[in-house]
Amino acid sequence: MLPPIPCVEDYGISPVRGFLPSELPLQCLSHPVYDRWERIINNFQSLLLSKRLRAVIDKLPVIPAVHLETDTEWRRAYSRLPPSITYPLLQVSEYLELPPVATYAGLVLWNWKPLFLSDNLALENLSTLITFTGSLDEQWFYLVSVAMEAKGGPSIPLLLKAMQAARDNDVETVTKCLQSVAQTLDELGTLLVRMYDSCDPHVFYHRIRPFLAGSKNMKDAGLPRGVYYDDGSRQSTWRQYGGGSNAQSSLIQFFDIVLGVEHRPTGSKKDETSESEAEPGAAPKPRNNFIHEMRQYMPGPHRRFLQAVEGAANIRDFVEYNKSNQQLTVSYDACLAMLRSLRDKHIQMVSRYIIVKSRESRSMSRTRRESSPDEIPRGGTGIASIRYGRPEEAGSTQKKKKMRGTGGTALIPFLKQARDETGEPAIDAWARKLLMGGRRTEADAEIAFEDRITRAENLDADEPQIVGMAGAWDLEDAGGGLCAY
Repeated sequence: MLPPIPCVEDYGISPVRGFLPSELPLQCLSHPVYDRWERIINNFQSLLLSKRLRAVIDKLPVIPAVHLETDTEWRRAYSRLPPSITYPLLQVSEYLELPPVATYAGLVLWNWKPLFLSDNLALENLSTLITFTGSLDEQWFYLVSVAMEAKGGPSIPLLLKAMQAARDNDVETVTKCLQSVAQTLDELGTLLVRMYDSCDPHVFYHRIRPFLAGSKNMKDAGLPRGVYYDDGSRQSTWRQYGGGSNAQSSLIQFFDIVLGVEHRPTGSKKDETSESEAEPGAAPKPRNNFIHEMRQYMPGPHRRFLQAVEGAANIRDFVEYNKSNQQLTVSYDACLAMLRSLRDKHIQMVSRYIIVKSRESRSMSRTRRESSPDEIPRGGTGIASIRYGRPEEAGSTQKKKKMRGTGGTALIPFLKQARDETGEPAIDAWARKLLMGGRRTEADAEIAFEDRITRAENLDADEPQIVGMAGAWDLEDAGGGLCAY
């Protein structure tokens, strides 16, 4: 018996807004016991600037989450709690089925409001509820994703309709649904590149990105065991979590699942098995699929929805069976092409916001050290400290590290592989050849150019490590920040 086609309402998903909540996110918790939380949030940037945030939080009593009643109140608490109040944080996270860390859900899905209630959720009609820095750049960084979620929301019931139509052998309906989704994916790509309008790469790299890191792979930041979650009991433990990432967007993974796009562990090829790589008699090497791991950072209902869709997905097989229908085949391949284009634009964005800024930062630091070596600070710099020294001085036994994204994945190889895998299910042979990574894109050219400059300037030989909330701030070992589609 075939599994049922999921119903979005059963998983708290809006047929109009998609994974964005149907109710507007709360701007303030109603119960007076939480007024202290709200006062801190309202003065968050000022407390950071004056370096009084920790002192204020340390004086807070433990306030349990028992007075939170509606889902909107629970969401408000999850995305607003001062980070050191472990007890209520764990309560709220357990209720929402989320890890106790800043996730895509808290930063994006539940962190917005419309400027005008009568207008739609276009990018120009959105504002954030809270940011770390108070900057317009940080607001824009989150709001681009909110607008993309709103734009892509109607595609969810549309693709579920296509799945049912495929079961009914309704070629015409499947074709129309795919054509509409291809157009939406193209519009999502247009929204994504609007990031350049109001989010400056320098502000993002140096001011916003440190706050987006988690506690995973943060040994160089002074967190070898992660963060200690002290809830006042004997069960308090050290925990490690990845930072917020767009790989935690259920929308993008939904498109992958319905269209039949499969992602493998970074570095593995299609039809490659771990057994074939292992030495004779040796156990297969454990390999992690980063995209699947990111589902643990999604709200529980969204995670279960994706699992249900996986069990019922049938679009790719239906198109393959009816590949003689050119209009159907072209519509399906167009969806893959638009999704691949979206990922290619994201790679280009990562290059400009992370790779370029990392190289510039190291080049500037080297110039300053050479011109005024006695004036370079070597101690603390607020939330970070600076360490100098060649890699061999810090331990030449370590392998050369690569640029990491949130969660510890090798950033650029991961993004390129995810992009190229998007074209693999294409039905038409010519389309499959075009989409499977055989051509050099503008994003590839930008990354190659930056790599040549880095090698020419020999920045890897002697580089500073700015160690702080986001790990080691250099090209070879960075955590947190621009997210992975």
